[in-house]
Amino acid sequence: MSLARRLYWGETRVDFVGRRRWWFALSVFLMVVSLLVLGIRGLNLSVDFVGGSLLQAENPAGATVGEVRSALDRVGLAGAKVQLVGDGAGIRVQTSELTPELEDRLVTAVAEAVGVEDVNDISLQTVGPTFGRQVTEAAVRALIVFLVVVSLYIWWRLEWKMALIALVGLIHDMVLAVGVYALVGFEVTPATVIALLTILGYSLFDTVVVFDKIRENIAERGEHHTASAVVNMSVNQVMMRSINTSLTSLLPIGSLLFVGSALLGAATLREFALALFIGVTAGTYSSIFLCAELLAVWKEREEHWQRVRRRLGRKGVEDEFAARVPLSPAEAEAAPAPVVGTGAVPRPPKKRRRQR
Repeated sequence: MSLARRLYWGETRVDFVGRRRWWFALSVFLMVVSLLVLGIRGLNLSVDFVGGSLLQAENPAGATVGEVRSALDRVGLAGAKVQLVGDGAGIRVQTSELTPELEDRLVTAVAEAVGVEDVNDISLQTVGPTFGRQVTEAAVRALIVFLVVVSLYIWWRLEWKMALIALVGLIHDMVLAVGVYALVGFEVTPATVIALLTILGYSLFDTVVVFDKIRENIAERGEHHTASAVVNMSVNQVMMRSINTSLTSLLPIGSLLFVGSALLGAATLREFALALFIGVTAGTYSSIFLCAELLAVWKEREEHWQRVRRRLGRKGVEDEFAARVPLSPAEAEAAPAPVVGTGAVPRPPKKRRRQR
């Protein structure tokens, strides 16, 4: 039977728990790299979070970033962040909070650099530090409430160990997403925060699907398999579902990120789509290769599962996962039919009489 067919029917026999050290090492490595990049480069926070002035204008003269910065240096605005948008068709300048006099200098300098004749065609937005602080606090509150409510639900629906491990998977996905944002330097806007909350929901959905299958298999086969075998069985059974869900989600997100942002120049979609793309990918990985294995390691330490392992060991079960995963239909047809007894008791042999 082909690999695709076995994946479709959930009949693969990948030993996820046996290779857990590889998955854990990869996750730790990615998280360490993300934190290092975050500490070195930092996040490119938008004016909504840090406050200040944001200027946007067309660029009919095709001015470069260096030319605009030189014009700003001459008027005493050397610390401004300058970006080209729309493949150079527009310019964006972000500064700290300015006085009215400095705002006029900013508009005049940018207009001369980019070739805009009427300064009224330049958009200037000023956000105070109070508003930025309110946006940040609202984002943090939304994240905390989200995590608390979801943890309580998983605790009630499944068990508290699964709730804690699901939070570990969320932290893993968040760190990876933030690390990629720090690496590529994309601007973090309120839309980015919304996208991060969205990917947390997706990551939890995928993790809960895996955990629910594990709970179902524990109820049905828990006395005949070790905890690691049950986790292996469950992940193999739902792996194709997770892959299909991820692919169907990544295709439209990839269209937003690569087609809408890169080709059509819709820069406003870039920050939102990037967070979704990273989050869906990381969420699929963490639910299959991280959370399930952490649950198996934790379950194996419980007294019940230790008794099950000792009992199966006394029965001579060495590789319970390979021996106890159900056979595929093709393997079942090729297997020899079992010999069914009739229930008749054989006669004892007759004793011969000795002749004298």
